[in-house]
Amino acid sequence: MDRRSFLGLAAAAVATSALGACASMVTTPVAPVGGIVYLPIRNYPSLASAGGSLKILPSGAATPLYILELEGGGYAVLSPICTHLGCTVNIEGVNLVCPCHGSTYDRAGEVLQGPAERSLVRIPSRLTEDGVLEIDLRGAD
Repeated sequence: MDRRSFLGLAAAAVATSALGACASMVTTPVAPVGGIVYLPIRNYPSLASAGGSLKILPSGAATPLYILELEGGGYAVLSPICTHLGCTVNIEGVNLVCPCHGSTYDRAGEVLQGPAERSLVRIPSRLTEDGVLEIDLRGAD
């Protein structure tokens, strides 16, 4: 294999692996009813698994929200905006990491490593007995 073929093949492999990462963070549009988003967990397999996550964009909102399955059960609904300088954090394994200055948060939005000093904004939510996650956007900043 000559150098040009090798470089082309390597570039294709990198691009293909990046597509998988992009696809996992596809934004799901949702329509709130009276300021509340209703998400039946059974309709979102990415949330039903351990360490699951989902990125949603409520209609009329400028910024998406992350929904993260928490260890031991339950969910956190978080703004992905870093409280340090406003960059968008990325989900990296069990943590959320700011690509701008390295602030790191746990899945509940608490600061693990600065320079951020405040937790991510957490949106009020509750899981009903029938498995519907109710996200109250009226309580969001």
